[in-house]
Amino acid sequence: MAEYTIKVRRFQPESGEGPYWEEFNVDLEPSLSVLDGLLQAKDRDDGSLAVRCSCRAAICGSCGMKINGQSGLGCKTQIGEAQELADKKADAVGGSSAGNAIVIEPMGNMPVVKDLVTDMESTHWTKIRRVTPWLLPHGEPPEREYIVEPESMIDITQSMACIQCGACVSSCLSMEADPDFIGPAALAKAYRFVGDPRDAETHERLHDLADDPHGIYDCTHCFSCIDACPKGVAPMDQIMRLRRKAGEEGIEDPNSGHDHEMAFVKIIEKKGTLDESLLLQESFAPGVKGKLKPSKRAIREMLGSIPTAIRGIKTGKMRSLSKLIPGVHHKLPDQDDVKAIYAHAEEHSEEFNLYIKGEEGELVDENVEKGIERSTDPDTAQEVKNG
Repeated sequence: MAEYTIKVRRFQPESGEGPYWEEFNVDLEPSLSVLDGLLQAKDRDDGSLAVRCSCRAAICGSCGMKINGQSGLGCKTQIGEAQELADKKADAVGGSSAGNAIVIEPMGNMPVVKDLVTDMESTHWTKIRRVTPWLLPHGEPPEREYIVEPESMIDITQSMACIQCGACVSSCLSMEADPDFIGPAALAKAYRFVGDPRDAETHERLHDLADDPHGIYDCTHCFSCIDACPKGVAPMDQIMRLRRKAGEEGIEDPNSGHDHEMAFVKIIEKKGTLDESLLLQESFAPGVKGKLKPSKRAIREMLGSIPTAIRGIKTGKMRSLSKLIPGVHHKLPDQDDVKAIYAHAEEHSEEFNLYIKGEEGELVDENVEKGIERSTDPDTAQEVKNG
């Protein structure tokens, strides 16, 4: 047994007071979970401590919370590991290197109902329903079940693993900046149906999510949702897949998200480094035609970016002339190597699904054991020999 101090952010709405911190001392084996510590404190010290939990086996997704500032599941986080992280964080800022309190808070980006219990209905579940989370097949239903080839479902196995714990929503920096952002959990769920061959509304779904100013192009690639997910769903990866499919469908979104991506890719291919001034132009007025005859929206967006450019000049980010004038930015000396990487990527256009294949080449799916790989081309699903 070891003694741990857990510092819990509490909120008791019936008291009429604001949130406050309270510490509890618990005695547990290091291999037991943070949730076990909370339940011990609730049993021994304060029965009013509110925490949501059910299976205690990282299956139901009920016990989402922040532990030492990181979103995750209380039942999956060992209290010994949480103590090590608390000590490491304290040591990094010059504090004590041992025996620091394990800080536990309710999930972020959601209203707090009581203590560690958040209102998932108003954010998480509302956004899940926003993406129409069910199949929309065409034609008359079959007499029995729909039959699909196993390899055609490989792309969506990762998003199907979601247990709706809300950890990714809690950690999402885009949702902090824009609460209307559809969010990583809902968009990962959207890919589950966009990638399903039985669904007949793929184009409509992609068009809807691309047109929404708070949709697939509102993600800022911060990777927080990937770090937080306890099931390896990697919601940001699913958002990138949605973007890729929207591009393949030829969907030109009004947010210029696709144009921004294409501009980024082309500039790096040409120069090996990012020309930010040119990126701005190419995002809103792509190509020679876009610059000679810019749309009203392009003019509006370019004018609206002036305050951002001024801030860049003041902070020194845009100090040099090469960064201020589009197209003047230098090329990397080994640009041929960068172009070779592009050529190789185009030639080997294949998506590696880590959820299916596992780390270090470990095979974790029956289909992959048989040698089935799936190309990024949705019409290609071929069997190849391993090795």
